[in-house]
Amino acid sequence: MAVEMGWLVRSPYKDLNYRLQEVDKPYLTKEELEIISEKEIAMTRLSVVRDMFLVGCYTGLAFSDIKELTEDDIQTGVDGKLWIIKNRKKTGIVSKIPLLNVPQRIIEKYKDHPKSGKAGSLLPIPTNQKMNAYLKEIADVCGIKKLLTTHTARRSFATTIMLQNGVSMEAVSKMLGHTSLFMTRKYAKTDEYYIAMETQNIRNLFQ
Repeated sequence: MAVEMGWLVRSPYKDLNYRLQEVDKPYLTKEELEIISEKEIAMTRLSVVRDMFLVGCYTGLAFSDIKELTEDDIQTGVDGKLWIIKNRKKTGIVSKIPLLNVPQRIIEKYKDHPKSGKAGSLLPIPTNQKMNAYLKEIADVCGIKKLLTTHTARRSFATTIMLQNGVSMEAVSKMLGHTSLFMTRKYAKTDEYYIAMETQNIRNLFQ
């Protein structure tokens, strides 16, 4: 605008180029998930947060969606089994996620918890700030060097629970409630394990 108005001869930013730098965001491996799941945690506040984190790891739901998870969101799917069918708070897009045994057991465990049932919620979720602060303690207790956040759980679901077990990128995208595969590819990690699965037939061909 300054150039067009004659205030500047040329834009001082004309020769600047910007590139989006990829940030390596962590996810948990199967072994790390097992360590967290099986760790004996005596402190109640950490035990509860660990369980809420695992719900995220095995459903792929964002923190805000777990916080507002209600009985109405648990429905019988086309296969006759329980699913989570819920509009994402952030986008309004419907996520349809098979309810696996781990989160189902956790939901059952906390059905009578005094903080469950608040605003109809199924789970006793603390604030996002407390959740992430306590997750750092859990990482220390479990000897995990990665930064644990509520987003780590969602990425672990996409990569470790789904993609590494042969679920297609398209199906993962639908479960995450993404609007495009491009978003899912940036979110999930198609790492060495996934590449190894995809190229196994090539190894067999060129022995």
